[in-house]
Amino acid sequence: MDANDGFRELDRQECLDLLATVPVGRIVYTRQALPAVLPVTFSLDRDDAVLVRTSASSGLVGAIAGAVVAFEADAVDATAHSGWSVVVLGSAGLVTDPAEHARLLRSGPRSWAPAPREVFVRITPELVTGREFVGGRTLYGVHLPS
Repeated sequence: MDANDGFRELDRQECLDLLATVPVGRIVYTRQALPAVLPVTFSLDRDDAVLVRTSASSGLVGAIAGAVVAFEADAVDATAHSGWSVVVLGSAGLVTDPAEHARLLRSGPRSWAPAPREVFVRITPELVTGREFVGGRTLYGVHLPS
């Protein structure tokens, strides 16, 4: 924990464990040379890749296929002044193998907005970082008022 900000750095496994507890995150990517952020449902695959299920005709698919993207998910408890945030940086690609696609239809993420033709985007985690904040504590022992 940094004495100045009260956040604790999370290791890779802690980050992946926390990601597995929430169903929604955000993909950060470039659209027409500008930053874009899109909330998505997701799950983690057995190799810790982030999987997103989306419409094959989505503008997201064309914008991120083969690109390096960021993916972020978090959870916050405003009453307890606590929470965490995890960021995954990695290459995004479409799942094109028919057997893999069939497996993900059975076990992959479910879309909250189903489409007639869906694809899976895999983000391979090259860098995984995270931070946790718990109840206003710092190394100085200062506690924020509730």
